[in-house]
Amino acid sequence: MSAPYEVEFRPEAVSDLDRLAPDARERVLDRVRWLAAHFDEITPEPLRGKQWRGVLKLRVGDYRILYAADRRQHLLTIHLIGHRREIYR
Repeated sequence: MSAPYEVEFRPEAVSDLDRLAPDARERVLDRVRWLAAHFDEITPEPLRGKQWRGVLKLRVGDYRILYAADRRQHLLTIHLIGHRREIYR
């Protein structure tokens, strides 16, 4: 197993986290920590469409985490977090 990835939250993602209920926020943060530790072991799921080029998604129940990964710098950048109904709008 390789070293964990560093995680960077964009300001929009921090705002998204602040709007979540405490239990949902904790589930999302647990999943982000898991992703940072296991990213090299998974097959990331890319989004489709030109506007989403380079963006990956991670499912956490009804919530989605939209992020980018830089394997060279060992960095995950969290762009948006939200309910699956609203995140892609």
